[in-house]
Amino acid sequence: MPETWGLLARMREEGFEDVVFVSDRESGLEGVIAIHDTTLGPAFGGTRIMPYRSELDAVQDALRLAKAMTYKNAACGIDFGGGKAVLIGNPKVVKTEAYLRSFARHINGLGGRYITGVDVGTDSADMVVMLRETKYVVALPEEWGGCGDTAEATAFGLYCGMKMAAKMVFGDDDLGKRSVAIQGTGRIGTYLARRLAAEGARLYVGDVDEERARRLAEELGATLVGPRDILTVECDILSPNAVGGVLNDEVIPRLRCRLVAGAANNQLADEDRHARMLMQRGITFVPDFILSAGGVLNNSFQFTGYNRRKAYGEIETRIPANVERVIQDSERNGITPTEAALLLAQERIRAARALKRYYLKS
Repeated sequence: MPETWGLLARMREEGFEDVVFVSDRESGLEGVIAIHDTTLGPAFGGTRIMPYRSELDAVQDALRLAKAMTYKNAACGIDFGGGKAVLIGNPKVVKTEAYLRSFARHINGLGGRYITGVDVGTDSADMVVMLRETKYVVALPEEWGGCGDTAEATAFGLYCGMKMAAKMVFGDDDLGKRSVAIQGTGRIGTYLARRLAAEGARLYVGDVDEERARRLAEELGATLVGPRDILTVECDILSPNAVGGVLNDEVIPRLRCRLVAGAANNQLADEDRHARMLMQRGITFVPDFILSAGGVLNNSFQFTGYNRRKAYGEIETRIPANVERVIQDSERNGITPTEAALLLAQERIRAARALKRYYLKS
């Protein structure tokens, strides 16, 4: 490993517990599992399979995502820490039964320190295959004892959080009065768009897969926008639901919205500086790890006996409450919503860490 990676230094500075590299010559498996913090419980985060340009890119993505999962899980009130698995390859090519089962055996070898679910490049059917080698998987179909479609739960939480954010910014939560630009028409973006269309919102949709975006626009009567322009179209609410790092030095000065509320991970290219840029422009940014917690909240119920009505009731309650608190704390204390959200999550982690000072005899 090149010394320039500075991996151990970063782990030390940012509080990572484990970074585990996985490989299997026979199946072609290559990747990394990052475990950030297990104060609240075992690390909980999905498995992403993508054709990264380099091993370094894959490691950096795993670290960013695992850390975000720590804060997402802490803020939404579940008893799990943060982790993420990133595997290198085109999922349409590399995913075989042998590949998934080999990866599952690596997870099983961690003895429950990491529990995985779906992310980009994986789905519920993959989790069923992995269940043959490890019990540390979620996002299983309901007929397999799981919680069903993670994307649907994530989109529902995003919708509920967006309504609260709109109330805070515009004075009411009627999204039928609003224009919303949705970047990314994958499963989360599509679920969100259909809910917003049902409420009467004026929709703009765009995706690098322009044919997919076109089909959704035709279905819902939305306006199709090119993938380069969707972020800067004039609208009330911008909802990034594709890749990370889209809010950067180039895009932020060109935004024409008052609220950014999306589920894409790590939307800010630079978490501190770009959060301040948005604040200076008078644009309210709701951190993605607050809004995208519906999936992990839903999946957490797999361990207590899944009840969809109860799980979705918790999503509908917890996410808007966190959105309201984050925006209020931001305005009250003159800090960015990102800083307010991090403080919310860190407060819960600190409280749990203090409890662990006491030994309870079982």
